[in-house]
Amino acid sequence: MLATQGQEFWGGRWALAARTKGRATIRDVDAAFERGEIVRSWTMRGTIHVIPSEDLAWVLSITGERQGRQVAAVRRAEGIDDDEMARTEQIARAALSGGNRLTRKELFEALEAGGVSTAGQRGYHLLVSLSLRAIVCQGPIVPREGGPTREQYIVLTEEWIQDAASPANPLAELFTRFIASHGPAGARDFAWWTGLPLGVARSAAVESLALSDGRRDEASARLTVVAEQPEPQYVVTGPAVPRRSAAAPEVLALPPFEEYFLSYADRTVPCAPEFLSAIGPGLNGIVRPIIVARGEIVGVWTHSVAVGRHADDPVPVLFTQGSATDLEVAAALDRYRDFITA
Repeated sequence: MLATQGQEFWGGRWALAARTKGRATIRDVDAAFERGEIVRSWTMRGTIHVIPSEDLAWVLSITGERQGRQVAAVRRAEGIDDDEMARTEQIARAALSGGNRLTRKELFEALEAGGVSTAGQRGYHLLVSLSLRAIVCQGPIVPREGGPTREQYIVLTEEWIQDAASPANPLAELFTRFIASHGPAGARDFAWWTGLPLGVARSAAVESLALSDGRRDEASARLTVVAEQPEPQYVVTGPAVPRRSAAAPEVLALPPFEEYFLSYADRTVPCAPEFLSAIGPGLNGIVRPIIVARGEIVGVWTHSVAVGRHADDPVPVLFTQGSATDLEVAAALDRYRDFITA
């Protein structure tokens, strides 16, 4: 997937588990964070994602500066200038060096002790600034009694991530990886997903297709155009093996901010237009968990991960009766509950 949205931390982890062969629990995903295989950071659109550790730096080399420019006015309003960010980096490095790990609260306390205010939204924007420059990331899990873990320790990226990837053409690699996990899709979808300008997205598509037709070592997969109108749509061509197990269920309960729904310029392909508003994004920016039956989004569901409530039954709401059977929906939600209560 390269990156899955993770501002709802449990949802970002369920997005991975739902795509994993066999039974994967929240403990399994948390173990991958503990091993340093995946991290969480603001990789694109000012939104936090789960991403393979090795891919964080090169992705931010494309998206980080633009994300910073987009919040420049907010930083000025908060009194965060270049000197303030430099002091923040110095304090953070001193507090985290040597393999140390801090919760967000502990990092903010270190900044306060060093004379940098984290009042109001300042702490958040200072943390984002450090993250966009790949100085820190969110890695190992902070333990939590009585419920699913919900927080990560902040670590120094250069210490936590030992084997960073270095694609020869990062922009082409980013487009190819997006298509590999989201295709068929095109430049407009890529522009939305990454937050990059449409012109840059189109250039990425051209470069990716050129590399696919030429030096295979510089592209992670070969791209194929499967439609030309209204704009080219791409997929990757790989080994002639099934992408989907015949035993996989036809009804799925997928997380909030789900990539299958949110990552496209036109969301009416998987979801009927009249149901888009029921999913979101709403005025509060929330995108609800979805129920997918045979490729079509047919409903939403709710569940609390609060201590003492995470074992409760998730509650489904189908848009139209008969789009999925009660047994299919119950089985989909049971797979999620098995994940979250492990």
